[in-house]
Amino acid sequence: MGCNSNNEMDEEPESVDVSNQQKVEVVAEDLDIPWSINKRDDVFYLSERTGTIAKIEGGELTRQPVELEKSLSTAQEAGLLGFVLIDDGTKGIAYYTYELDGQPLNRVVTLSLDDQKQVWVETDLLLDEIPSGAFHHGGRLAIGPDDKLYVTTGDATEPELAQDQNSLAGKILRMNKDGSIPEDNPSKESYLYSYGHRNPQGLAWTDEGEMYASEHGPTANDEINKITAHGNYGWPEITGTEEKEGMITPLVTSGDDTTWAPSGIAYADNNLYIASLRGTAVMQLNLETNEMSTLVSDVGRVRDVYVDGDHLYFISNNTDGRGNPAEQDDRLYRLKIR
Repeated sequence: MGCNSNNEMDEEPESVDVSNQQKVEVVAEDLDIPWSINKRDDVFYLSERTGTIAKIEGGELTRQPVELEKSLSTAQEAGLLGFVLIDDGTKGIAYYTYELDGQPLNRVVTLSLDDQKQVWVETDLLLDEIPSGAFHHGGRLAIGPDDKLYVTTGDATEPELAQDQNSLAGKILRMNKDGSIPEDNPSKESYLYSYGHRNPQGLAWTDEGEMYASEHGPTANDEINKITAHGNYGWPEITGTEEKEGMITPLVTSGDDTTWAPSGIAYADNNLYIASLRGTAVMQLNLETNEMSTLVSDVGRVRDVYVDGDHLYFISNNTDGRGNPAEQDDRLYRLKIR
């Protein structure tokens, strides 16, 4: 389940050059397929797909093993994915892929930190047997402004499941942090919040509580969607700017000839910041004009973004088997945006 290691980091982050001349700083490096960013006070906790939490404090990187009830799947895109801190930071909720009788499945669990051993331990099962194929695991977790847990799930490479409201695949799910179904869900008997998704991997809310999600399209036609309760986002019936009665067309799409492969998203000052894997960039969507621009490029595949105060933090994902890792990849970066 990974290993313990300590890597001393420079106290002052190193500056790197990017094509748009923005000043980006390296906060930490030598990360191992990082997937999600959490921050509590001045400490970062990054989930790594191989089954560890990378703790970054005072310039020092420490890997905390994660002891799970099931062995992590080694399928492409699988492993320890979404992770959010809850309560006082000694507990978290995680989304991970495992295999049952040779078939991959996803589950959502509670983790508790053994502070003495510096090990995270699976303690409670919140939701199990989320469909999972060779690809399209979804995996993003986020606590909404309503203090509910939101979970993105992929279509498990079976597109028809996204339209099946009885399936957990191809959905955004909403639950209480103890795993129960909120009484104000679209259906009191279902975790389903929205459906018709292919492979959503980013969630964010505006200051007014409007909800947005990023989604991988088929080859191209990646999407940014404004999410409404019980909304049907069309996959696989419609893609891109196509329309169909009862289905919601994306707020913006990458188009027929371009792919972003958007993953984590974050919000600040009427802008969405979007991690782009295939686009190898951090992109910026102005929600007033719906104009998309490139904020940062030339850092490789970007998996997640996180806004804290005046800064945007983001992680590269070049060691995931699809990138071209440089020395000391992957990295946690910082950019001043205010």
